[in-house]
Order: sequence, then C-alpha cells, then structure tokens
Amino acid sequence: MSASNLFMKPGFVRAPLQNGVGRYVCQLQRVVLKFCKTHGASRGLRDFIEQDLVEFAKGNPGVVVYLKPRRHRGPVVVAEYLNGERIWMNMHNKTHSEITKWIETLRTQQGDVSATRLRKYQYTAYPSIQGPWSPFTFREPELNTAELPDVKFGENNRLPTSATEQLRLLFERQRLGDGQEKTAE
Repeated sequence: MSASNLFMKPGFVRAPLQNGVGRYVCQLQRVVLKFCKTHGASRGLRDFIEQDLVEFAKGNPGVVVYLKPRRHRGPVVVAEYLNGERIWMNMHNKTHSEITKWIETLRTQQGDVSATRLRKYQYTAYPSIQGPWSPFTFREPELNTAELPDVKFGENNRLPTSATEQLRLLFERQRLGDGQEKTAE
C-alpha cells in the first residue's frame, strides 16, 4: 500500500457494483443550482438555466433539480448521490459550455469514490492480467458463427458423461447381461 492513502478517508463502495448489468440506475439523485440573479460571475450558470435546464430535466426524470437564487453570492452546483455523497463545485466565472460539461460529468459519475481509500478483505500487489472471469470465458469460438439451435451444440453433446452416469450405465449393462444369461439357461 502506498503512503498516498494515509490522508484519504477510508470507506466502502456503497453504490451498486454491477450497475447496468440488468438495468442502469442513475446514481445522481439531486442537483442544487445556487446562483445570483445580478452578479456577473453567475452569467454562465444563468445561461445554462435559460437554455439547457428544461432539456436536462426532461432527459433525466430521476434527477431532482432545485434552483436557489441568492443575492451577491457566487454560483455553486451541489450534487447529491444515492450513496449519500455530496459534491460541491464552485462555478465562479465559468462559461455556459463549461457548466454543461461539468453537470454532465456529475450526472455520469457515482459519487466521490475517487477520494475514498477502499477497504476490502482481499488485497494483492499483483492483480491478474487475464481480466475478470465471465460465463463466456471458456466457450467454444464456433458458437460465434453457428446458426442456433444446432444439434452439434446441444447440452448433452457438449458435456462429458459424469462419473455417476458412467456407473449407472455400467450397472444397467451388468444387470441386462445377467438377465440374458439366466434366460438362456
């Protein structure tokens, strides 16, 4: 472990790890846009509110957007996530396009996990270079071009006979063999 982790807060990942496997759940829960109606530093945020806020709200129905006008204060965007994290960003003198990019970044991330030292029970200094295992790791490459359903790739054809099945077949052959000898006598 490196010494850079000493000053990070320890914690666990509280967001769903396989988000997007069954369906995608946007981790951004709430966005609060704090701005001044007259202050010059809030110009970019006011432009974003006038031009893009309605489209952002229509495109992300699961995200609640609050507008909080404040007198003589700098513009701020506060993002709250499902895992309880809050990210506070100062938007002082940012342009409309920069604010659009930052809000899109806040929408697509899952919270401030990068500043957390992840605690886990397993640790290795040499992770696998092969990548994670998946159910398709050891599949035959012929399946990629085959027209399914195919008799060649049936379940019984691919699996070898188990030891239990071999013993059962051996027992059946012996029983039938003993039955034929008794009937011949």
